[in-house]
Amino acid sequence: MQGTTPVQPTTGPEPATSVLTGGGPTRTESDSLGSMQIPADVYWGIHTARALVNFPISRRAISNYPSLLRALAFVKQASARANKEIGVLDPAKADVIDAVCARIVAGEFHDQFVVGVIQGGAGTSTNMNANEVIANAGLETMGYGRGEYEHLSPIDDVNRSQSTNDVYPTAIKLAMVFGIQKLLEEHVLLTEAFAAKGREFAHILKVGRTQLQDAVPMTLGQEFRGFARTLTEDFDRLSEVIPWLNEINMGATAIGTGITADPRYAEAVRRHLEELTGMPQETAPDLIEATADAGIFMTASGTLKRAAVKLSKICNDLRLLSSGPQAGLGEIFLPARQAGSSIMPGKVNPVIPEVVNQVAFAVIGADATVTAAAEAGQLQLNAFEPVIAHSILQSLDWMTHACTTLRVNCIEGIEANTARLSEQVGMSVGVVTALTPYIGYAAAATLAHTALTTSASIAELVVEQGLMSEEEVLKVLSPERLSGMVPTTGSISLPVVKDPSVE
Repeated sequence: MQGTTPVQPTTGPEPATSVLTGGGPTRTESDSLGSMQIPADVYWGIHTARALVNFPISRRAISNYPSLLRALAFVKQASARANKEIGVLDPAKADVIDAVCARIVAGEFHDQFVVGVIQGGAGTSTNMNANEVIANAGLETMGYGRGEYEHLSPIDDVNRSQSTNDVYPTAIKLAMVFGIQKLLEEHVLLTEAFAAKGREFAHILKVGRTQLQDAVPMTLGQEFRGFARTLTEDFDRLSEVIPWLNEINMGATAIGTGITADPRYAEAVRRHLEELTGMPQETAPDLIEATADAGIFMTASGTLKRAAVKLSKICNDLRLLSSGPQAGLGEIFLPARQAGSSIMPGKVNPVIPEVVNQVAFAVIGADATVTAAAEAGQLQLNAFEPVIAHSILQSLDWMTHACTTLRVNCIEGIEANTARLSEQVGMSVGVVTALTPYIGYAAAATLAHTALTTSASIAELVVEQGLMSEEEVLKVLSPERLSGMVPTTGSISLPVVKDPSVE
């Protein structure tokens, strides 16, 4: 039962019924509402069973988010150590809890975290699922049967000095930190892939565009370096969120007053959590405020949305630049990943940028959900943190996978259509902008109109009309100067405007 591969979620009515009344051996567990028969071979108990019946919503179990399970285990492990240190929990029990939590961090028992990610109760079902799994796994190591809670209680021992209202927000914030760290790793690789293309395409001249209309020249390398730079900015913004997520409210218990927790507990659990995670942890200065406020989740979600929107814009550009291949821009070739049509032979679509676009749309929607849930909090607690957790953790997972597939299946294989780019630059009248300091805007505008109507070369027209010599034109219109890769001044002397008041 301690497999590391999560089983199929069992949060729907039929799966829950099947699990709870499957006809196999059972054990009896009781709570304040009565008794239930629990399958004898599972590590969860009656509180988890009630959640399976009550919340057949998402059909997606919390085991789908291993980062959340690790975070819960770290919080419970830090609590056990703190309780042992301050003398409010039997050392032997604390050590058992500690050892089981370490096994969960390592990947064991994940298939036992079966409650649905969307649940009422402000995360109580998730907390109790963790308490029951830890207790029953601990009982097993102590030589007792599952459900024999008089020897190791999910509530009195595993949940000692705690409440769902400090455990759950601390755990989901820690899980978000894990998710951001993983995303940032992929983000760096994607940024490097764009930067590498920037170097590869450094001297390939192309036509820049504003408002989908031809503008001045640039290089394809500059365009890809710009993509890399915008990703770097998002890396910085996402990194800045992590310290805010590391502010915890452990020791707050129910509403922030610390009822049932020893005054020494908050600092002890903070220190142990810091040691276990290897990350600085800070206890919120006002635990009542910290327990009620969901502002950090809006910050994390909003920052993630920013990164998703900007990545989606880059994918829009890739789709435009590769459009065609005959009747579109056709400036770059994206790797062909699959047949693009069931009816049009030979058609290939930009499927990788498209899927990243869709991830961005989902992240945008998730951010709206987080915003609504944060606003809906009432008085001393926000009851809607489960949907906040699901929305952000899913967005982090999807964004991470999107970065990976975009890099591996698209960016690394992009090729420049050099023939097409050269042709477009040769036909572009946008190069006339570079001549305006020498011949004036009015003359340049006239030349642009003539070139558009006659298909004549700008360079040829300038020389024909005696406005500049051929040598001067070639210097000004060199690829290096057109793209800004070298200063434009110094190629030829600029016209000197005389002040009429000076003799």
